[in-house]
Amino acid sequence: MLKSTSGYAITLGGGAESWKSSKQTVTVRSTMESEFIALEKAGTETEWLKNLLIDIPIWKRLASSVSIHYDNQTTIARAKNKIYNEKSRLIRLRHNVKQLLDDRIISLDYVRSDLNISDPFSKPQGRKLVENTSRGIRLVSIT
Repeated sequence: MLKSTSGYAITLGGGAESWKSSKQTVTVRSTMESEFIALEKAGTETEWLKNLLIDIPIWKRLASSVSIHYDNQTTIARAKNKIYNEKSRLIRLRHNVKQLLDDRIISLDYVRSDLNISDPFSKPQGRKLVENTSRGIRLVSIT
């Protein structure tokens, strides 16, 4: 049984708009399910922010779906896969990633782990990688 840490960073105009790191509140049976929980949290926050932007008449037209850059190719493939087996069926029933994809709220794109700006929110990283990902969300040192 696993209790993992989820983390995401949402950028708008190149800067961090929303970010979060938290211990998952449920115990899961597999790493795959843990990945789906993290993806669902990021997708739900993305949906909320997209709906907020729709209500603010600054942009004339928003993208039909918001791209989530994810570093786990297996999770991306499982989320996009139309074929059900016992394991994927149970994960999909518990977590609404498939619905977010079907409703075109989100789209999933692969990003290498060393370029994933949200990795420092969910796992220990070396100083150089933290500095690089921090620049990716336009965080700067005040010293």
